[in-house]
Amino acid sequence: MNEFSFASISDQVLYLSIVFILLVFPRALQKYNIPAPLTCFALGMITVFGIADYSHDTTLSFLAALGISSLFLFAGLEVDIQELKKGFWPLLNHLLIRCIAIACFTWAGMSYFDFSLQISGLIALALLTPSTGFILESLSGIDLDKNEEFWVKSKAIAGELLALLLLFIFLKSNSPSDLGISLAALLAIAFGLPLLFIFLGRIVIPFAPGSEFSLLIMVGLIAAYLTKQLGVYYLVGAFFTGLAARQLHKRMPTLASDDNLHAVQLFASFFVPFYFFYGGMKVPEGALQWESLWIGLAITAILLPFRIGAVAAQRIYVNKDTNQSSLDIAVALAPTLIFTLVIASILHEKFGISDTLFGGLLVYAAITTILPSFVLKKPLSLDVDNPPVH
Repeated sequence: MNEFSFASISDQVLYLSIVFILLVFPRALQKYNIPAPLTCFALGMITVFGIADYSHDTTLSFLAALGISSLFLFAGLEVDIQELKKGFWPLLNHLLIRCIAIACFTWAGMSYFDFSLQISGLIALALLTPSTGFILESLSGIDLDKNEEFWVKSKAIAGELLALLLLFIFLKSNSPSDLGISLAALLAIAFGLPLLFIFLGRIVIPFAPGSEFSLLIMVGLIAAYLTKQLGVYYLVGAFFTGLAARQLHKRMPTLASDDNLHAVQLFASFFVPFYFFYGGMKVPEGALQWESLWIGLAITAILLPFRIGAVAAQRIYVNKDTNQSSLDIAVALAPTLIFTLVIASILHEKFGISDTLFGGLLVYAAITTILPSFVLKKPLSLDVDNPPVH
């Protein structure tokens, strides 16, 4: 009995220590322009290689799932169709250029590196997709005006909608029948979520005022779990939940209210560090090689100027924006950390890409994520300084 009690106390101290370190230490390093997610990721790597391997700990795994799900729930809640319509043609042009870029890089991966369509397409998505949830969380910490924030937010959201669709297609492209069944299930989830919210709005909310936040989180986790079972990861279901709640804003105004949106943002900011910490513990030892560093630097040297240049050129020549504003928007859209980490993990676990390529993708993600911290003067952060305004 004493041994059991001692073990329980030890576990509690361990988890409390992890919570304290993840919530305090990364924030302290932000004054040196080091983004908090990168610090959390590095702490995970230090833990698994220098202290103990907790990469199979079910509690940390669940906390990590809460983190990525709540972050994409928040990203879905930020989707305002009416706002996107205001920039419809520039956004359509932006998505067309993105589709061409993804197609070209997918073809290049198949032609020059002998990757399959699935692997090549997923790598293209990992390299070219901005991490919308992370970017939205970080907008308050970078030096942009309201117009620039609008375009960063709109382009990031539009790009993520496209990326989630392509992620689903690439993951299921090896089997037409599997693609059809999964698509039907995904559509059922997408159309069923608004109905579920309306149902819960009739039988729960009138009798439990203030329960909207709990319903959002609960439904988001259920949808995230369902899409994970479909093989398209947690983020798709969580994003769909936020999107569904946002589109019911007029019918159920308290569900996606500004207060609820801010509450979800706070919830995500608390749990997201666990996702990066757990992701750091999943890095294989073979990824910590000089070859991984050179691969990451080579990818960055080729792709980062291309991505920034393409977005800036579009802003200058299509939107007639100033050079400085165009560059600021392009740099703010550079971070790919979350999408790259998610897809790199899928590629490593399901498709068996080499440890060195996995490490190279992480190096690229780290550089793209840290860039705005220095170029735009203020550190990117997971903290929430101000509630979102709509």
